[in-house]
Amino acid sequence: MRYQAEHKSQTRQAILAQAADAIRGKGAARVGVAEVMQLAGLTHGGFYAHFKSKDELVAAAIEQMFVQSLQRFQRRTAGHPPLQAMGLFVDGYLAPAHCEAPAQGCPLAALVSELPRLPAAARAQFDAGSEQLVAAITQLLRRARSAGAEAMARSLLAELVGALSLARSSTDARRRKRILRSSREQIKDRLSLWSQA
Repeated sequence: MRYQAEHKSQTRQAILAQAADAIRGKGAARVGVAEVMQLAGLTHGGFYAHFKSKDELVAAAIEQMFVQSLQRFQRRTAGHPPLQAMGLFVDGYLAPAHCEAPAQGCPLAALVSELPRLPAAARAQFDAGSEQLVAAITQLLRRARSAGAEAMARSLLAELVGALSLARSSTDARRRKRILRSSREQIKDRLSLWSQA
């Protein structure tokens, strides 16, 4: 029995991992259950042993995306003084590699334009996940003794998401790099992060 429970949990995680990548890469509306199951190496019929509907899958996948984002944030910033950690986070978020890989990147930039068309449960997961990211950034800024840390964290996250989204929307590779570079520079100037990185 224990093997069956573990196997079911592992299978669910495999489905969620594929769904998260596919939804970030293409958007929820363009991803079907059959495609996700095929990517996970499973049959379509097995889907309902794990999820009641596609809407439930989308909400769970969004939750998974934010878990992954927080883990990346923590790995990137762990063990560094707060301002240096913030500089590393900004550099990583606005890196060309992140821009070119929406399927593995931040769910905020990947899904924000699609959010109004997603089901309520998915929007709630998106909201909860974005608040967790704000809280993580706020905590880092408070450790750096920044005044108005929460407001600054919200503003910073909005600017990062906007810059990444704008860069991804450009068909010109040089323009994409320019957007990312200028945004990185402006944020780091404003938060005095240059000497910390």
